[in-house]
Amino acid sequence: MSEFPEAARASLPRAVTPGSQASHGTYQAQPVSFVRRGTRLQGRRERAWQEYEKTYAIDVPRHVADTSVHPDFVFAAEDTFGRRAPLIVEIGSGLGDAVVFAAEQNPDKDFLAVEVYLPGLAQTLLKVASRGLTNVRVVQANAPEVLSTMLPAGSVSEVWVFFPDPWHKTKHNKRRMVKETFAPLVSRVLQPGGLWRLATDWSDYARQMREVLSTSEDFANVHDGERIGADSPLTQSRTTAVDCDRSDEPDTEGGWAPRFAGRILTGFENKAQLAGRTVFDLTFRRL
Repeated sequence: MSEFPEAARASLPRAVTPGSQASHGTYQAQPVSFVRRGTRLQGRRERAWQEYEKTYAIDVPRHVADTSVHPDFVFAAEDTFGRRAPLIVEIGSGLGDAVVFAAEQNPDKDFLAVEVYLPGLAQTLLKVASRGLTNVRVVQANAPEVLSTMLPAGSVSEVWVFFPDPWHKTKHNKRRMVKETFAPLVSRVLQPGGLWRLATDWSDYARQMREVLSTSEDFANVHDGERIGADSPLTQSRTTAVDCDRSDEPDTEGGWAPRFAGRILTGFENKAQLAGRTVFDLTFRRL
């Protein structure tokens, strides 16, 4: 028989595990930046992680779960890369296509890929190592904690959030990463004049991103007033009705950026385009 009566056991704190981290510990007040879909490594990815982890992966002291970051840990970019250079942070780097391409094209800049999906990070390490890149590091961590404590304030020149999970069902919208509570975290790490680049292929999420950043006192839209009416991707999305109700209402606000030339066309984005979904780009500057 348990030494605790039923009522007492019910009042005991629940242990925080990877399966419960979205509602406990450091994640209680802030949505996590991911959905855990599997972390097992096999074959080439397992060998890549074993061979390159110490070279390219940031060794993060954990707090309450395997993707948490201890609040006392601070990332020292100059010590890690051995130089002072602009630092670009990609949140949700996936399989690493965008960050590896950008790092190869911009050897004068340093890149930090933030991801929780371990197979994706292992795949990124394969690509980094095969190209002999020295200006990329990866970290397996929850993005809000990276932005809250791990990165020094004002230490980042650009933050990229490309195609985050759209949580397109209305009842799941609250789980989206780009929301009012997330913008101050990005603002904290960006240097004045730094850029926050975003992209999504879901029109409702695109409108939410635009609203969140447009109402923030910390950011200004680099393309304010551009691409309105028939030139707006939102107007086009309403016309095709691929991911929203059909409507003839034109977008009179605009503010959409042209497609970021520094973003390689990944298989994910290509599939979205083949499905007929409109891709939205946004660029905001830290004031």
